Amino acid sequence: MTGKRSWSSLPLRGPTPLQRPVGPVRRVITRGLLALILACLVWGFLIEPSRLVVHETTLSLPAWPRALDGTRVALLSDLHVGAPFIGEEKLAAIVAETNRAAPDLILLAGDFVVGNEPLARWIEPEVIARGLAGLRARLGVYAVLGNHDEWEDAPRMSRALTAAGIHVLDNDVTEIHDRGASIWIAGLADFMTRDQEIAATVARARDPVIVLTHEPDSFPEVPARAALTLAGHTHGGQVALPLLGALVVPSRYGTRYAAGHIVEGGRHLFVTSGIGTSILPVRFGVTPEIALLTLVGEAR
Repeated sequence: MTGKRSWSSLPLRGPTPLQRPVGPVRRVITRGLLALILACLVWGFLIEPSRLVVHETTLSLPAWPRALDGTRVALLSDLHVGAPFIGEEKLAAIVAETNRAAPDLILLAGDFVVGNEPLARWIEPEVIARGLAGLRARLGVYAVLGNHDEWEDAPRMSRALTAAGIHVLDNDVTEIHDRGASIWIAGLADFMTRDQEIAATVARARDPVIVLTHEPDSFPEVPARAALTLAGHTHGGQVALPLLGALVVPSRYGTRYAAGHIVEGGRHLFVTSGIGTSILPVRFGVTPEIALLTLVGEAR
């Protein structure tokens, strides 16, 4: 008598998926993915944070006078001296590389010190300032302080920079004479920790005025007559993945002011991705930079 055979009685025609041996192609793919992940970790935690490049950009500005065409500005920010990869030797290299670029003017956008972070070590503000005293520019070196400087000891950092010959601007302006014309710098207090007097400070400057601030979040409130606003703070997100870009940017505007040259309504902002690291000692796709900006008047 013939009966129905149950599924359990049917002969197996081959190994189940769990029994099948992993083929050579699958092994190659798996090993390749693991190697890629390892390479990305090595690059992000060991190689890229230790690099330093000079990024040269020409900015064509509608409010920049032709008499001052070609002014070269070195913008440095977020040194975070004491963070991994940013010790006294690296600071000396940063100063040497900046001087080698021969800028007319050097502007420092704050966050000279590092906080209590993994693998970081505290370096005295006086030591940092003595290192920065080697910066050379024919129109001088000017600075504002950042949120980390405020959290640690802003008055001490300011005194140390001043003693090193660096002009610290705290809701204050200064006039620089060059080629029979003037450049005004308006330096703002830190956006996160202090009251900024943006309109009142800029009002004390004549044209053309460059606004120097630590955080780019100040930009929407900067008067339209400013020729250019310069900022740091964002680190460009520190990690920018291919196709996805920066995943986390410390700004209430998200990636809007992450890095680079931004133009909104005819108003110009440049945000440097900075040099050091914060929170985690990692950079991926965001190389530490000295931003070298050549300012020219927009064709009229």
